[in-house]
Amino acid sequence: MASTIPDPLPRSQGAPADPSAVDRPGRIEAHGIDRIPDSERHGHPRELFSVWAAANVNYLSLVIGGTLVLMGLSLWQALAVIVVGNLFWLLTGLLATSGPAAGAPSEVITRAIYGVLGNRVNNAIGGWLVSVCYFALNLAAAATAAFALVEKAGVTATTPVKVAVIVVIAALTLVISVYGHGLIIRLYLPITLVLAGAFTVVAFAVLRHADFSYAPAGRVSGTALWALLLGGVTMIASGPLSYTTSADFSRYLPRTASKRAIVGWTALGAFLPSVVVCSLGALAATVVDMNDPQTGLQEILPGWFVPVFLLALVLGTIAINALTAYSAGLALQAVGLRVRRSVSVLFDGTVAVALTLYGLLVSDFLDTVSNALQVITVLSGPLMTVYATDVLLRRGRYDGAALSDETRSGPFWYTAGVNPAGALALVAGVTTAALCVDTVYTGPVAAALGGLDLSLPVGMAVSAVVYVLLMRDEPTLRAARATA
Repeated sequence: MASTIPDPLPRSQGAPADPSAVDRPGRIEAHGIDRIPDSERHGHPRELFSVWAAANVNYLSLVIGGTLVLMGLSLWQALAVIVVGNLFWLLTGLLATSGPAAGAPSEVITRAIYGVLGNRVNNAIGGWLVSVCYFALNLAAAATAAFALVEKAGVTATTPVKVAVIVVIAALTLVISVYGHGLIIRLYLPITLVLAGAFTVVAFAVLRHADFSYAPAGRVSGTALWALLLGGVTMIASGPLSYTTSADFSRYLPRTASKRAIVGWTALGAFLPSVVVCSLGALAATVVDMNDPQTGLQEILPGWFVPVFLLALVLGTIAINALTAYSAGLALQAVGLRVRRSVSVLFDGTVAVALTLYGLLVSDFLDTVSNALQVITVLSGPLMTVYATDVLLRRGRYDGAALSDETRSGPFWYTAGVNPAGALALVAGVTTAALCVDTVYTGPVAAALGGLDLSLPVGMAVSAVVYVLLMRDEPTLRAARATA
């Protein structure tokens, strides 16, 4: 039978007078990976702008922007890389169009790509594991800012205090994730406005001090320069490429919602703040040491504003982690765990907190995870590409009821529960990307090219071509394209 998660709250049999009443902020979201019926669809694509904007005014974007200059790029080269890398948010927007079409989250829609059983593996590795690692890294970043804030309040950040701070930040994050979609849509607009106000002050301070003529002492050129530029683009693009879950936040929209509007509001909401915050990091790196952004920025920020800035860093990280935890909960359900979404979210949060505590207080574990996530770009690029290619091939048309059917007779069972086209396209893309990578290890192609890392463009191109060739005559694809 089809896999559906029982709702924690009863719903009436008829269409509600107000569809948004079943998805309101003060009520724990009833739906998990089950399909959203048309009677409960509501909202407008413009609501997606604040969802993605709040998630991209964050500490890591500031750090990455500064890192580009520390790598040896000039200011203007770094700014160009920031713009190009953030254009990948267009793919995140494209994937979001599949949500209203199917009334389902990305974790279910990808059954059309990998098959019912193959998709469980996809969600276990490309969904749940990666999301929990990102949750831990972001939580560690927020905790570091919070430790500094506690010290400014006159409290010594002892180990028990640090544990308490991490738990409190995680708890605030998980409350948003557990209450779910309705609260996210309502809460993220004011969060966006608060963060925009805080970073306006940061922008004013940075622009006053920035050296717009900055260039590194030792200019790089030729292959070395291209290696830096490609590495920088890959670093920036790793953000949007990690969000193959954008349909999770658009699936409540009416199926008649404009696809262009969904793409536009999603991509713009993420692109604008990410470009601004990353650019501020790059500009700040021309005058202060961005190896330690919190300490460095305090040299140019007004003294009264430093605590506000630290609070903004924590708030921004809570916003991005709430989305991550929300999707991780859905991924865990899609793997096959028969629990409510709220329970799976709490489980994910517990694992992430444990990783964070271990990494910050016991070892350098998070450094290892950070390095691993650089390599995961080898996976996330092809994952995003195959999904985006499927959306284009199907013209954004997905049958939510068919996607919910996990039986052997269902249309997305394919061969023994696996779609060979999706699996082979992903393996081909990841394999070729791994040969071209130059991060924590150097692949043979990168070595032959003098350290030029082509893993991102090559992996994405290969996976797209293989998927198109293998899926061109697939029955469910033909049926989707024939749908009026």
